[in-house]
Amino acid sequence: MASSYHSPRRVDAASATHAAILSSARALFLEAGYSAVTVSDIAKAARVAVPTVYASAGGKAAILSALIQPAVNDPSVGETLAAVATAQEPGLVIDLTAEGTRRAHERHWDILYGLLRHAPGETVAREVLDAGIQSYLDALTTIVDRLATLGGLASGIDRAEALDLMWFYLGQPAWFTLVGDRGWTFDRAQAWLAASARYALLSNPQG
Repeated sequence: MASSYHSPRRVDAASATHAAILSSARALFLEAGYSAVTVSDIAKAARVAVPTVYASAGGKAAILSALIQPAVNDPSVGETLAAVATAQEPGLVIDLTAEGTRRAHERHWDILYGLLRHAPGETVAREVLDAGIQSYLDALTTIVDRLATLGGLASGIDRAEALDLMWFYLGQPAWFTLVGDRGWTFDRAQAWLAASARYALLSNPQG
């Protein structure tokens, strides 16, 4: 049986082309906004043909998805959830969440704040971003469940409300508003958001 041959040089060239497309798209999206950029613009910036963009990276939505995946899959998410799973104090759970969400945003700040603070109106792009937000919410749901298991939630706050409050204080909009829009440092934002989340969510904010 004949075996297929994969040329290392061809693979390297394809990888370089893919990287150039993503890099060019990233720069254009940040400069002009996702909606204003066309696949033709990306091809021109990457110095490739339009069909090459589609073959290598897909359309705009696929490129957007590839650009935000490093943030969605940041190691801090798993590290935070692992630490939360063993934490015995509700206050520590909040502090760990503030620290973890801070790390993820800080590492990928340019792409997150630059692209996501004004969500693209195109349906396919919105679906890509919604999937990323759902992943964020799933992680926060796990954290809320840990708070409930520890008996740390304030009286009258159910699981759904706890998730809403967690998103309000430690979700993307909180970081975008304080750090991006108001110019706070990440240190200041982390401290304030953690303290505020403690008082909003916990039966004993000091615990």
